Amino acid sequence: MRKLMWFSIGFLAACAFGTYCYINGLMIIAAVCMVAAVILAVAARRLGFARMAAVVCVGLSLGLCWFWVYDAVFLKQARHMDGRTEEVTFIVRDYSYETPYGSAVDATLMMDGHPYKTRVYLDQVQRLKPGDRIIGDFSFRYTTTGGSQEVLYHRSEGIFLLAYQEGQCVYERFWSTPLADYPALWRDKLTRTIEAAFPKDTAGFAKALLMGDRSDISYETSTDFKVSGISHIIAVSGLHVSILFGLIYFLTGKRRVLTALLGIPIVLMFAAVAGFTPSITRATIMQILIMLALLVGKEYDPPTSLSFAALVMLLVNPLVVSSISFQLSFACMAGIVFLGEPIRAWLLDESRFGRYTSRIIKSLCVSVSVSVSATVFTMPLVALHFGTVSLVSIVTNLLTLWVVTYIFYGIILVCLIGIFSAGAASILAWIVSWLIRYVLGAADVMASFPLAAVYTKSVYIVAWLVFCYVLLGIFIVLKKKPVVLFGCLVTIGLCVSISLSWLEPMIWECRMMMLDVGQGQCILLQSGGRTFLVDCGGDYGEDSADLAAETLLSQGISRLDGVILTHYDADHSGGLEYLLTRIDTELVLVPDIEDEHGVADRLREQVGEAVVVVSKDMTASCDSAQLQLYAPFSYESGNEGSICVLFQTENCDILITGDRGAVGERLLLRGQELPQVDILVVGHHGSKHSTSQELLDAVQPTYAFISVGEGNRYGHPADVILQRLLEFGCIIFRTDDNGTIIFRR
Repeated sequence: MRKLMWFSIGFLAACAFGTYCYINGLMIIAAVCMVAAVILAVAARRLGFARMAAVVCVGLSLGLCWFWVYDAVFLKQARHMDGRTEEVTFIVRDYSYETPYGSAVDATLMMDGHPYKTRVYLDQVQRLKPGDRIIGDFSFRYTTTGGSQEVLYHRSEGIFLLAYQEGQCVYERFWSTPLADYPALWRDKLTRTIEAAFPKDTAGFAKALLMGDRSDISYETSTDFKVSGISHIIAVSGLHVSILFGLIYFLTGKRRVLTALLGIPIVLMFAAVAGFTPSITRATIMQILIMLALLVGKEYDPPTSLSFAALVMLLVNPLVVSSISFQLSFACMAGIVFLGEPIRAWLLDESRFGRYTSRIIKSLCVSVSVSVSATVFTMPLVALHFGTVSLVSIVTNLLTLWVVTYIFYGIILVCLIGIFSAGAASILAWIVSWLIRYVLGAADVMASFPLAAVYTKSVYIVAWLVFCYVLLGIFIVLKKKPVVLFGCLVTIGLCVSISLSWLEPMIWECRMMMLDVGQGQCILLQSGGRTFLVDCGGDYGEDSADLAAETLLSQGISRLDGVILTHYDADHSGGLEYLLTRIDTELVLVPDIEDEHGVADRLREQVGEAVVVVSKDMTASCDSAQLQLYAPFSYESGNEGSICVLFQTENCDILITGDRGAVGERLLLRGQELPQVDILVVGHHGSKHSTSQELLDAVQPTYAFISVGEGNRYGHPADVILQRLLEFGCIIFRTDDNGTIIFRR
C-alpha cells in the first residue's frame, strides 16, 4: 500500500504545479511524465529507486491530466462569466454576514446544469438564511486568476465566482430549510446556544474551538495565539476530531464495532457543521479509516491513510492544494507520522530514564514528540504564510493542550444541556469559562516574553531558518544525533540573525519602507535609531497592522517615535488601532479635519494624551533628520484635507502628500517653498486627480513610489499618471508589482 503514498505525492505535486504555474501545455508534460514512468519501470530491475520513481511519475501524469480536465470542464463557464453583468438567481447556502459595505453570503448559481459556489456581495445588510433566493443584476469576477491571498482562499474553498450587486434585488424567503443545508442550521443554533450560555469574554473562544468560527476572537487574542504558537487550537482541525473520537471510544466502552457504527456518522456530522474545511476534511477521512479498520479488524497504516485523504480531496477540488489549512494540516500529520515515533523512542530511551518510567514522564514525552515533529514540518509553511516563527510554541502547547480536551468536552455538554435547561447550561459554561481563561492567560503570558517569536520580515531570520533545515538535513544524512551540538548551533545562529536584524536599520542615515498593504498606505521613515510611521491602512486593517508590527518587531523596535495619520479614510487609518495594541508610540499626530468615522476619539481612548491634532504647520528635528508637517487647509473631511509630510536628512528628501488631489497640491505649493525631493510618494495611490504636472515641476522627484493594491476596482494607478511620471523621467516603483519597497541611503 505504500505505493499509494508515492502515487499521491506525484498527484499532489501535479495539482500544485497546475495551481501555481498553470500553462497551456499541461497535457504535453503529462505525456512526458508517463513516458518517464514507463522507462523507469523497465529499469526497475537494475535501479532500486526506479520503481518508486515510476509510481511518482504516474501520479504526476494522472494529476496533470485531472487538473486539465477539471479546468476545462468545471471552470469553463465560470471563466466565461468573468467581467459580465447579468440578471441571475442565487440560492443561498449559508447565513449571511455583515461586511463594511453591506453583507455577503455564500450561494450557488446554476449554469449549464452545474452548481457554482459563489460569494455574493450585497450593498445593504440583509439577514438571509439557507434556501432563500436572490434575484437581480450582478457583475461577476472569476476568482482563479492571480496569486493574492484572497484569490488563493477562494480557490481552496471551491469559490470560483464573486458576484457584486448592481441595482435593486428581489429576495424570496424560503421558510423551510433544505436537507443539504441542515449543517448550516445546526451551526447557527449552536452559535446561539454558546452565546447565550457563556460569558462574553469566553464565548468567542468556545465558538472557535467547537466550530472554527473566529469572528468574535479579538485581535489581541488572535495575536497572542499566533505569537505563542497555538493558533491551531482555534482552527478546527485534526486535534478536534481526535478529541471527539476519544470521547466516542470512551462512551462506547472501547467496543470496536459500536465505536465505528456510532463514530462515523457523528464525525461526519461534526465535519459538516464545521463547514468541511480542508483540515477538518483531512482529519475526518483519516478518522473514518481508523474506525473502518477497527470494524473489520485490520491494521491501520497512517501513511496510507494520509495519502488516501489527500487523493480524495484533490479529486474533489485540485485547487485545494493552495489552501493554507490544507498545507498545514497535511504537513503537521506528515511530521507526526514520520518523525513522531523516532523522537518519542529517543526521549524514552532506557539509558536516559531507566526501565521503569512513570506514566507522567511517558505522557510528557509523547506530547513533546508530537509537538516537535509537527513543528519541524509546519514551521517553513507558517513562516511563509504568516511571517511568524514562535520560539515558545512547544512550551505553550504543553501548558494548554491538556486542558483543551476538557474544554471541548465541556462545550459539547453545555450545548446538549442547553436543549433542556438554559440555566443549567449557563452554570456549566461558567465553570468551563475558567478553563478557557486559563488558556487565554497562558497564551498572553507566553506571548509577552521577549523574543517569544521572530519574524521573517527580516532576511536574516529567513537565512537562519534555511540554516536550521540545512543543518538538520546534514545530521539526518550522516545518521548522527548530536542534539546538544545541533541546539548550540541553532541558538548561535539565532542570536547572530537577531543582532543583524536590529543593527541594520541603525546604520543608515535615511531608510524608508513602503509596506505592501494592498489598496492603502503604510510607510516607515527611519533615520539612525528614530522611527516614524505615516498611516497604517490597507485592504484589511488587521493584516496591515500585522505587517507593520512584525516589520518593526523584526528590527527590535517596540516603540515608535511618532505616528502621522494623513487623514481618516480606512485605507490610511484602518490598521492603526490594532497596531497600537502591539507597538507603543510617543506621539500620534492627526489632521484637524472633520472625523466622520470617530477615529481620533478612539485613538484618544487608546493612547490618551499622545494624540495631538495638527491644525498648523509643524517642524520636528530628531538627530540628523527633520520632519515637516503641512497642516490641512480646510476643516472639511476628505482627501484634500490630508496632512503632507516632508522627511529630510542630509542626503535624502521624501515628500508624502496623502490623498490630496490637484487642488490640494496647488494650495500646498502656494503656501510653501518645497525643495527638490529624491522620492515622491504618489498621491492618492496614483489617482488621475493627483500628482499634477505643477507638483512634479516644483519638487523634481527622482523616484516615484506608489502604494496600490493588485487588481483594485478603482483603476489605480491611472495610465495618465504613469505616463506623466515616465515623461518626467521618474523611476517608478509600485507595491502591486514590487511588493514592499525599501529605500536606503
